[in-house]
Amino acid sequence: MSESEVGIGRGRWLQLVFGIVCMCMIANMQYGWTFFVNPMQERHGWDRAAIQIAFTLFVVTETWLVPVEGWFVDKYGPRIVTLFGGLLCGISWIMNSYADSLGLLYVAAAIGGTGAGAVYGTCVGNSLKWFPDRRGLAAGLTAMGFGAGSALTVVPIQAMIKSQGYEAAFFWFGIGQGIIVMAIALFLKAPKAGTLPTVAKVSQSRRDYKPSEMVKTPIFWVMYAMFVMMAAGGLMATAQLGPIAKDFHIADVPVSLLGITLPALTFAATLDRVLNGVTRPFFGWVSDHIGRENTMFLSFGIEGVGIYALSVFGHDPIAFVILTGLVFFAWGEIYSLFPATCGDTFGTKYAATNAGLLYTAKGTAALIVPYTSVLTTMTGSWHTVFLLAAGLNILAAFMALFVLKPMRAHYTKSAEAPIQTVAAQ
Repeated sequence: MSESEVGIGRGRWLQLVFGIVCMCMIANMQYGWTFFVNPMQERHGWDRAAIQIAFTLFVVTETWLVPVEGWFVDKYGPRIVTLFGGLLCGISWIMNSYADSLGLLYVAAAIGGTGAGAVYGTCVGNSLKWFPDRRGLAAGLTAMGFGAGSALTVVPIQAMIKSQGYEAAFFWFGIGQGIIVMAIALFLKAPKAGTLPTVAKVSQSRRDYKPSEMVKTPIFWVMYAMFVMMAAGGLMATAQLGPIAKDFHIADVPVSLLGITLPALTFAATLDRVLNGVTRPFFGWVSDHIGRENTMFLSFGIEGVGIYALSVFGHDPIAFVILTGLVFFAWGEIYSLFPATCGDTFGTKYAATNAGLLYTAKGTAALIVPYTSVLTTMTGSWHTVFLLAAGLNILAAFMALFVLKPMRAHYTKSAEAPIQTVAAQ
């Protein structure tokens, strides 16, 4: 290995670390939201479903604008897009701290979603470009920052909300997170063409498909539908974890596990975020070795069983903590498996834009979240919501194995584009 190759190898891992740090800084915008719902409801008397519309607006703008932001990344590089995104993220939470109407809360959510999407889409797309030989692992490690990045701030955010009010938590965390993203953005860059290894253990396309070509393929829409099915249940758990624990009457019940004692909600939220992060590189690495669809079948099936078990046993505080951990562990990997599968199928050149188009499925799934509150009110329990989510996960698991896998095999074969080589070490 030449000296220049060693330098490139080190440089791409450093770029990966920069992306992970940025993702950690925007994680609270989604995974910390649940701690603010009840305090806002108590302060202003807003309906819970109305508050969760803000969460939906955040996720919709975070996802549906990523293709546009990805286009800017593919054309102008990751630095300027991430810098802009970090600024919007900070502004959003500062606005949340002053929001005294639902309208202002919704505007702040849209601004925050735009900023978070710019950061998320840039970092994931950049990781796919820097690691064409290890897409599952690279996308997983990057997405881990978003999944687990808020774990260390669960206790501080809750403590600040209790001691100084939710407004102070929004304000100070918004400033801190925004500044760090903007500082890291200055060091981001894209790889030069032809300087990276391209061999892999999984089937990959030799062609670089333009976004306009990709959206015309049935494979894209199969992946999109599966992404929606999987994202819906996880987003429900993310947004409604606090309300669910409150309705189960276990939020403040002490739970002792692994020598640690915390209230059930705090324990669950902390553990969930760690497992939701760890699962992304873990299953990404697994998929690099046994295939994307085989890994999807395994993880999606676990998710379906976990959600169903949570509906049955979740009223027990210990079971609630353990089962929500299982649910988040089996859910978070969608943010590594789908981008990696997209890159394998449609190439590297337009990776940020293409992965961004697929990522909009998360926004589509977010439209379902407010209705979970409505359905719970109508039925008087969360049981129906859990059953529907579990059913979608099981369906997605079987689609991965019996629909997506044969479609991709036929597609790459007919396109005369598969690469079947051993990954570089």
